[in-house]
Amino acid sequence: MSASEADGRRLVVAGAILDPGRRRLLLAQRRYPVEVAGRWELPGGKVEQGETAEAALRRELMEELGVEVSVGGTLREAVDLPAGLTLVALWARIVAGTPRPAEHRALRWVDAAALSALTHDDRLVPADTAWIPELLTALE
Repeated sequence: MSASEADGRRLVVAGAILDPGRRRLLLAQRRYPVEVAGRWELPGGKVEQGETAEAALRRELMEELGVEVSVGGTLREAVDLPAGLTLVALWARIVAGTPRPAEHRALRWVDAAALSALTHDDRLVPADTAWIPELLTALE
């Protein structure tokens, strides 16, 4: 997937990072902007011009979490964001390093019950809620 889609929207990538046992998902707590500060999200960032979504996710997770990942397939839903952006999530697995919150308030591994609770309590970044059914299925 290239940095710009057919409709000219710029991609933003998020990593659905599962632990080795596929029982927990890594979430990051936003510091900013104010409208989502304190909410939890799948970590990631913008795809640069000429960069693939996979390469962008590897770069962003190294910058944000200090980890090297292998990247898998894309989750089913794409989410249109303001300012001509489209958010996609890709499955990822940590292959080197220990996650640390370089650009986030905190990191947290959650199981299906904790993810459901965060969703119920409206503690997730709204755009990431599109993937909750798929994420919960993966964690079962």
